[in-house]
Amino acid sequence: MSPRGRRGGAPATLRHYDRRRTFPTLEPLSGAEPAASWWGNAWAEALEDTALDPARLARGRDYAARGHVDAITVTPGRVTAYVHGSRPRPYRAEIRVRPLSDDEWGDVLAAAAARPDHIAALLDKDVPHTLAAAADLLPAPGDLVPDCSCPDDGYPCKHAAALCYQTARLLDEDPFALFLMRGRGEREILSDLARRNATRSAAERAPADAAPALPTVPARDAVAKDPSGLPPLPPPFPPPVRPGRPPVYPQGPAAPGGFTPDPLALDQLATEAAARAHALLTTGDDPAGDLTPWQDAVRLAAAHPGSGLTASTRALYRDLAAAADRTPTELARAVAAWRQGGRAALAVLEEPWDPPAGAFDRARPALAAAGLPSFRPWRNHLSTDAVQLRFGRDGLWYGYESDRDREDWWPRGTPDADPVGALSTLLER
Repeated sequence: MSPRGRRGGAPATLRHYDRRRTFPTLEPLSGAEPAASWWGNAWAEALEDTALDPARLARGRDYAARGHVDAITVTPGRVTAYVHGSRPRPYRAEIRVRPLSDDEWGDVLAAAAARPDHIAALLDKDVPHTLAAAADLLPAPGDLVPDCSCPDDGYPCKHAAALCYQTARLLDEDPFALFLMRGRGEREILSDLARRNATRSAAERAPADAAPALPTVPARDAVAKDPSGLPPLPPPFPPPVRPGRPPVYPQGPAAPGGFTPDPLALDQLATEAAARAHALLTTGDDPAGDLTPWQDAVRLAAAHPGSGLTASTRALYRDLAAAADRTPTELARAVAAWRQGGRAALAVLEEPWDPPAGAFDRARPALAAAGLPSFRPWRNHLSTDAVQLRFGRDGLWYGYESDRDREDWWPRGTPDADPVGALSTLLER
């Protein structure tokens, strides 16, 4: 069998390591809901709907709340962890779930490749409903099969139930664990999406890449001593409709001295250079020419929807943040603002200001008339416990969300001149 396996695709070593992940022990379960996300709660509900004994579920929640679940290991079709019970030695609990078939994975990847915002949503720790529904990523009642090394034959026992509840919280923190349970690792998925995007881009630009016909001159005439009889130079090529995309850079061997070029970094640099050159050629303006180093770092990170999801792109976030003397979390928040509305949205994130009388003062009565809760004003901010509006110097309202009472605000939604309109996408979530 070849090193790539019988079906081709990612190398066997990549699949081996990418398809097994062990997550550190989570904080004990707290709160009324098993998870904060709709997909985490859907996971827990899939087991609860088929449980035969609600009392065992309650004891499982108690075990999860008391921190009895150790580190969780996820592999295709299986979630396992050691769970401490009444005996000195912990029990080995597991939840089995059916991996998706190759055809079902084709549906998932096609849906993700067709919507780049799906990958951007995963970066923001969100699973779009349409992507989850593409091939029934989330388990239905009966899809989860609990098991445990304890003598209890309950379905599930309290140890397996505790594992299920902590897994729901794990899915909050890393939605890619859900994909791994269904059979594909994070890097494997992103690699497949990169190939699909490259193939589609090549197909889209193939007709436009044909060079126009140009008049020719015999070489003997071009070097003649008397150039007066030569025809004039042909006009310059017309600029392409869109910037070109670089080829796929494979991981090569280490260069002398141990330096190994990073294919992702090469791709990003080449893509960035092509985009800036195209803009300069067609408009005479460099879109990044007047940005500060911090703004440019945010722009670079925001230009790649998958950035931050894999080990290599997490390194990109870390390096860009360090170069700007910021933290990766600050960069991730700034990227969310840049995707919301570019430089203007980044200014709204980072620069509170005092708007003059007018549109800002009219916003609270408009929100009250729409039946929305009371908002607290502070400078250009209007806030409730979980949603916030920020008024930009461009006259637009920018939506923000936070976990209730945490004051951890993240840009969300689409800017709008109407404060009620800017809140509409947040209130639908």
